[in-house]
Amino acid sequence: MAPATVSRWARRYVLVSALSLLSWQLAALVGVPRLTEMFLALFGFVLHMVFGKAYSLVPSYFARTVAFPRAPAVQFPLVVLGTGSLVGASLQFGPSWLEPVGALLWSLGVIVFLGTLFWTLRTNLTGRETATGETNVDRRPVDRTANGFVPVALLYLAVGSYETLAIATSLPPLLDGYFPRVTHLIAAGTAGLLIFALGFRLLPRFLVAHPPRRLVVLVLATGAVGPSLLAVHLWNAPWFYLGALLETVAVVGFALGYGLLFVRSDRRRVGFYGVLAGALCGVVAAALGVGFAIGHSASSAVLAHLRLNLLGFLGLSIVGIAYQFYPPAIGTLPGASNRTAFVSIGALAGGLFGQTVGLVGGVPAATTLGELSTLVGAALYLFLLAAVFQTR
Repeated sequence: MAPATVSRWARRYVLVSALSLLSWQLAALVGVPRLTEMFLALFGFVLHMVFGKAYSLVPSYFARTVAFPRAPAVQFPLVVLGTGSLVGASLQFGPSWLEPVGALLWSLGVIVFLGTLFWTLRTNLTGRETATGETNVDRRPVDRTANGFVPVALLYLAVGSYETLAIATSLPPLLDGYFPRVTHLIAAGTAGLLIFALGFRLLPRFLVAHPPRRLVVLVLATGAVGPSLLAVHLWNAPWFYLGALLETVAVVGFALGYGLLFVRSDRRRVGFYGVLAGALCGVVAAALGVGFAIGHSASSAVLAHLRLNLLGFLGLSIVGIAYQFYPPAIGTLPGASNRTAFVSIGALAGGLFGQTVGLVGGVPAATTLGELSTLVGAALYLFLLAAVFQTR
């Protein structure tokens, strides 16, 4: 696929991702079921960004080109319609067949995505070939290590998507049909591990700094094992405790690694602050997760944990990386600037802080104010992306 075509399809996936973020914040404000939030946040916002950027980043990092040039176009309507159907079914809107049809469309889209990447990488699944140039030869050990965990993240997506289909249909589930297991498989196993793996390839180059290789190995290893223990043994000691511990090590290690890169770098682009805020939210979310493992699992705290992970750790990291790929300052619409981007990050991070205080501390007013703030941040993020895409 020509680079220009890849970029065009990436923009479409990214735009759907941003629209899903805004829809999620509106839905949260009016009080939709937690399952609806999950579909909008994970399947809509997070994974559409993953799909859009993976078609260009993953093959290039493995020194390959996309095997099937039309795959992004084929997958796009499947995952968009699948997500929309699952959201509608979670709201008990529409006919009874909406959920199984949505799950089937989603799964077909994932098959296209995974099949394309597998065939593209089939001769280099370990990622030993990195396409890292001679000028960056010192980065190859980290690049090879990071590459090796990308197939693990894709495997989590395959298992989680099958489980989604099994829950909605008569197929036999791999686990027990408890949907939070799917959330952990895809959110922590796929999206989280990809943030770690691709992040340790992307971010050091953006910041012109080097992460400690031992820390990279520790984060990737614990981040690869932790989600499986969390999903399979959710709420059941002692393996759930171990899974929570491993995931905490991964998230805190990533935050430390990125923090070191940020401090050592003299570059201060707006997107870097988004990733920093996301990493800090991940630490708070992990702390709540450890609290669940020792018995503190109130419903409001679980919702705070979900939002800290999906909007905080994954979401703010996605926003920061998006601003790096699509610099807000190149937008020609009035108000498109780095200053507006800072405001959007501040509104998302500050609003999420307010929601966490409100949900964990039992302060409804703080929760509502936080939701209004994150709604503003999501709207600004969508506006800035639209401004960039309109310019291009």
